[in-house]
Amino acid sequence: MLTPEKINELLTIKPDGYLYHRESKDLEFKASFNLAELAECYKDFAAFANNVGGYIIFGVSNSPRKLIGLNEKAVRQFEEIDPAKISGGLLDTFSSNIQWEQTLHYVGDLKFGVFYVSISEQKPIISKRNYGNKSEIKSGEIYYRYAGRTQRIEYSELSHIIEQRIKTNTTQLLSLLNKISVIGPANAAILDTQKGLIQKDEKNILVIDDNIIPKIKFIREGHFAEKEGATTLKLVGEVHPLNSVEVVKTIRKRLIDDYPYSFTKLRKEIKARLPNVKQHLIHQVIKENNIKNNQQYSEYNFMNKDQEEEYKRSGLVRPDITSLYNKDAVEFIVKVLEQ
Repeated sequence: MLTPEKINELLTIKPDGYLYHRESKDLEFKASFNLAELAECYKDFAAFANNVGGYIIFGVSNSPRKLIGLNEKAVRQFEEIDPAKISGGLLDTFSSNIQWEQTLHYVGDLKFGVFYVSISEQKPIISKRNYGNKSEIKSGEIYYRYAGRTQRIEYSELSHIIEQRIKTNTTQLLSLLNKISVIGPANAAILDTQKGLIQKDEKNILVIDDNIIPKIKFIREGHFAEKEGATTLKLVGEVHPLNSVEVVKTIRKRLIDDYPYSFTKLRKEIKARLPNVKQHLIHQVIKENNIKNNQQYSEYNFMNKDQEEEYKRSGLVRPDITSLYNKDAVEFIVKVLEQ
């Protein structure tokens, strides 16, 4: 996750002026930024996502490793990045979605462009096409981040990813089969919210209107509460009740409906109102007012249920968990900055 504290820690320098940190499996330094070289960044994005996630920081010289910052042209190109365009390009190039963030970070008068790539829940991410002027990315290849370098994945790492994926799928399938065995196959039905179907077998199918699917609520028998004007699902035709229905696929919560802004979009909304505001001040307001832990303004974007449960148990948020913000957050931050 992108925070000023984490980036400052990665850019810490020793008394001799050189960086403490070296490039690693979750850290890449680049001297400058150029939109024309995005293919190389795409490869790094996939490589980080296939390992543990990581940071790409622009504005650090190669040899020796020193803080040089980006020139104004590079800063301008970095700030002009269209997140939707890059996300679309990544989807067109790779087999699975890659979660990423960007920020412009200040150390004194120096400016640094920073990308953060989250670990993928759908490994391995595979390239679907050739991309780049020199075909830096080739169709069918899998890229992996090793200590200080990005390259095609080796056998041992690919084998481990496949084994973990098989293990996860097997665990989920066994859990599902266990639930079905408890209630009995004759009493089980599947709710498919992607197709809008509740299906017991090939003949018994209930079709649900697309507009109703996000509004479905499940209530326990005997706990009805009538409310005038409440939304009603009308079933037309003969309906045969089942003794028990096990919902094996539930509706995914659409956080983006209530919290539509990533930090990048939040920053753009604020800068549209306050063009001269510095990014570190936005971070400062978020931190000092504990906005990330206030659901009135923000919500953590957990990638899966395990991450959410881990947060509930420990109260700690993993560094790869991003936050989403709403319009109230924009208004609050702007108000604080104006004051």
